[in-house]
Amino acid sequence: MSSLFVLPPECLLQPFPVPQRLMLGPGPSNVPTRIAAAGAQPMLGPPIMNQVKSGIQYAFQTRNRVTLAVSGPGHAAMDCAIFNSLEPGENESCQWHMWREGAKMNTVVTSAGGYFTNEGIEQINTVVFFLTHGESSTGVVHPTDGIGDLCHKYNCLFLVDSVAALGGTPICIDEQGIDIMYTGSQKVLNAPPGTAPISFSERACQKIFNRRTKPISYFLDMSWLANYWGCDDNFHHTGPVSSFYGLRESLAILAETGLENSWKWHKALAEYFHKGLEEMGLKLFVQDTNARLPTVTTIVAPPGYDWREITGYIMKTYNIEISGGIGPSAGMVLCVGLMGCNSSKANVEKVLEALADALKHCHKSRV
Repeated sequence: MSSLFVLPPECLLQPFPVPQRLMLGPGPSNVPTRIAAAGAQPMLGPPIMNQVKSGIQYAFQTRNRVTLAVSGPGHAAMDCAIFNSLEPGENESCQWHMWREGAKMNTVVTSAGGYFTNEGIEQINTVVFFLTHGESSTGVVHPTDGIGDLCHKYNCLFLVDSVAALGGTPICIDEQGIDIMYTGSQKVLNAPPGTAPISFSERACQKIFNRRTKPISYFLDMSWLANYWGCDDNFHHTGPVSSFYGLRESLAILAETGLENSWKWHKALAEYFHKGLEEMGLKLFVQDTNARLPTVTTIVAPPGYDWREITGYIMKTYNIEISGGIGPSAGMVLCVGLMGCNSSKANVEKVLEALADALKHCHKSRV
């Protein structure tokens, strides 16, 4: 009889049944067999990292030397960008958690479903301007042309979150003067969550590597990470090699498809989906057609319905996951993601059918 007082959990003594589900929310997306299989390959270090770096440079359209994948989700890359580019007392616009580092936060607000003009951005006094390229909670793709020039005019770094947009709509770091950009692996790239591509311009590196103070995070300190990804002898951490295999394979698929082809396909498919929604009598949350994010569509929650009942019915009946809004769009919208391998006409037809059926069977209030 065992002397251990904590016994093996019963749940771990039997297989874990994972249901097959079509992931059409704002992320994560389904992982293709090719990418999933890549993660089962034998452990390997620097060679795979060099290929990942080259793939990120292609996806980001940059020649930045300091280009890598953070070992963690998109939020880890966000923290990496902020912790390294800001020092205590400096101004940043417009991220909510900067008080943790001691930086000063300037929050810039626009209406849900809208976006900022370059004229409005020029009025902001900051050392780092942080913009979300593709806003998955509202379905907005924010214009980025000209913002880099504005930031550089006032000696400000331009930081972009392209987690929900990269690969699905045009963005080019070098051409658009973006100093720092990051994304996640689990959206258009269709890789498992847990690796986050990021890149720093020479302007950003000048600031980062000449700090007065050390970043508050050792794990996300770019002076260590840049060396680690430069494959020198400085050990920093054991990277998630299996996840890097998956990321490498997803970047290979993007390279085979062609970045411009991917942009065009996501745009055309989103327009096809939007047309189907409007023919059903549903309204799109983002009114400006040019500001609609091709990868995540936000639909105005049908009046009289509980959005939770709609998403629950679709999950139970069709095994399709879509979601409601979050943040500024909470309770206002339904979110449907069509990203990477999930962006197909067959999936559009499935979700249109599911939505039409849900509206017939879910309770509609007469109030």
